[in-house]
Amino acid sequence: MDRLAFTAAAAVNEKKIARQLMTNELANVATVGFKRSFDVAMKSIKIEGQGFDTRFQPQAIPEERVLLTPGSLMATGRKSDIAMNNATVLGVQAPNGDTAFTRRGDLRLNATGVLETGSGHPVQGLAGGPITVPPGFEFFVSPDGGVYARDPAAPANEPAVLIDQLLLRDASQATLIRRLDGLFQPAEGAGDFATGPNPVSVTPEALEGSNVNPVEVMTRLIDHSRSFEFQMKAIKEARSIDENGASMMRAN
Repeated sequence: MDRLAFTAAAAVNEKKIARQLMTNELANVATVGFKRSFDVAMKSIKIEGQGFDTRFQPQAIPEERVLLTPGSLMATGRKSDIAMNNATVLGVQAPNGDTAFTRRGDLRLNATGVLETGSGHPVQGLAGGPITVPPGFEFFVSPDGGVYARDPAAPANEPAVLIDQLLLRDASQATLIRRLDGLFQPAEGAGDFATGPNPVSVTPEALEGSNVNPVEVMTRLIDHSRSFEFQMKAIKEARSIDENGASMMRAN
C-alpha cells in the first residue's frame, strides 16, 4: 500500500504548480494586456535510488510560453491609450535594463517626460532608448506606432511633430516566455528579436483586456480541488488498509 500512498502524494505535490498558475491568472483577470501561459505538462521522470529500475514518477513541467490570444478591446477615448493588434508586442525597458516586451498599452508620462506603461516600464523607441516627450507637450500615437507631440498653446492648424516610433514587433512566429518581472522575452534569451511577417499596428484610444476566462479558470480550480480530495482519500484508505493488515497479523 506504500506505493499507492506514494503515487497519490506525488500527484498532490506536482499539481501545486498548476494551481499557482491558475491563481495567478485569476489575480490578473482585470490587468490590462495580461496574457495566459500554456498549461502545465506532465512528464515521466525516472526515480533514482534503491528499488526497481522501472520505477517512474510523473513530474509537472511548467510551460512558460505566453499565449498571445487577444483579449477584449475596451474603448477609452484617451489619446495616451493603445491596444496592440494581432500578435504585436511593445518593446519596453525592464528594471534590469534589458529590452523586454509587453501588451500593456496604458501609456503615460512620468515626471521627467519619459513615456512609460502603467506598470512604470519606459517605452522603447526605434531610435534607441526610451521615448521622451518635451515638457508641456501633448502626445498621441498613430495606428502605425508613431509618437506625435504637439504644443497645446500652438495654433490649431499647426501639425503635430513626429518624435519617435514605438518599438513594435510581430511575435506571430516567435516564442515568448514570461520573465520574473511579468514582461515577455524571446525563448532564446533576453533582448530584441526579429519581427514576424505580419505588419505591426495598434488601435489608438483603446486598451486590451486580459485574455483570461474567469469561468474557465474557476472550473479548472474546482476540478483540481476535487482531485486533491480524491488523492487525500486514497492516502487515508491506504493507511487504513495497512493498519487493518497489521492488526490481523497481530491476531494470528
